[in-house]
Amino acid sequence: MLVHETRESIPSSFREIGPAPPDAVLKLRLALVQGNFPALEKALMDVSTPGSPLYGQHLSKEEVEALVAPKPETMAAVSTWLTENGIRAYKASPAGDWLRFAIPVSKANELLGTTFSVFNHTPSGRTVMRTLAYSIPADLKGHVDLVHPTTTFIQPLQAPKLTFIPRKEVQERALNVTSDAVPASCQSTITPACLQALYGIPTAPAQVSSNTLGVAGFVDQFASTQDLRAFLENFRPDMPSSTTFKVLSIDGGENPQQSSQAGINADQNIQYTVGIATNVPTTFVSVGDDNFDNAFGFVDFIKAAMSCDTPPQVVSISYGLANENDLDVNFQTNLCNMYAQLGARGISLLFPSGDSGVAGIDDTRSCTSTAFLPSFPANCPL
Repeated sequence: MLVHETRESIPSSFREIGPAPPDAVLKLRLALVQGNFPALEKALMDVSTPGSPLYGQHLSKEEVEALVAPKPETMAAVSTWLTENGIRAYKASPAGDWLRFAIPVSKANELLGTTFSVFNHTPSGRTVMRTLAYSIPADLKGHVDLVHPTTTFIQPLQAPKLTFIPRKEVQERALNVTSDAVPASCQSTITPACLQALYGIPTAPAQVSSNTLGVAGFVDQFASTQDLRAFLENFRPDMPSSTTFKVLSIDGGENPQQSSQAGINADQNIQYTVGIATNVPTTFVSVGDDNFDNAFGFVDFIKAAMSCDTPPQVVSISYGLANENDLDVNFQTNLCNMYAQLGARGISLLFPSGDSGVAGIDDTRSCTSTAFLPSFPANCPL
């Protein structure tokens, strides 16, 4: 057995409780070494670079999958390993470069030459089963790229805090912008009109119905059609207030319309997307808790997008998953490679730098710190 991944310590927000129960079930995913990712990356650069002869000539879904599908010898080696250990795995990505299976902790400890422990995330009280190192058979080197979740620690996703502004003040700010002037009010409150003035975004309705937008919702964040109507009435009175959005469910995601269940993050994202991209069809993608990816649905969301023949051309995901140093490098690399697959098809993914910017996610360090703490996926180079 060869040590495949290791980390020296756990994140400061976690503490170790003790060994994981032997009969507890671990839902694991394997990322296999892709057949020809360098060619996929080159294609991505070619179709994305102005001046390139291939600029704008995006790859098809099938062309992308052919480049990243594992080589036959990789599939054979991994299949033999799993079968010999009595494990039945299932395809977890369109190209077959991800597999998934569930096994007891006792079996995982034996399979990966490790000892899984229970760790508690102190702020939330949530517990996870992780390890600080694991191994794979020597003959699988070059075939298995990642076993997840093992050494990756992800803090629970959080919705942003809400700041209330009196309705009268909101209405005054909404109307106090022209296309050639940006008033001082935009320094404290950003409205659609502010963004239109700042970036020259037209208010005229889009004419090409094939252009579409996607907005992701996680951790029981739901988008209210009633709130969107009120938002448009206040901030985009030139648009029909009946303008709405479609809903797509992943991992059992829902979008209930009770006012008490409207999510701050989901509402904000849908309202500004619909309120700025005039007449562009928008889909709210609700990612539920019935996921197998141990990443709050982040992996399943991207997998679902890759599985679509015609996903939205632009997808807004206003969540950071974790600080860069909380995730193992292979996990980040494999997700970045998934984003690259969509990019080669002409799909743009928009991720935030985080509310704290270079201070990382939920970081409490002093502003005098000289070290930047990037967050993932914003740090992804692809």
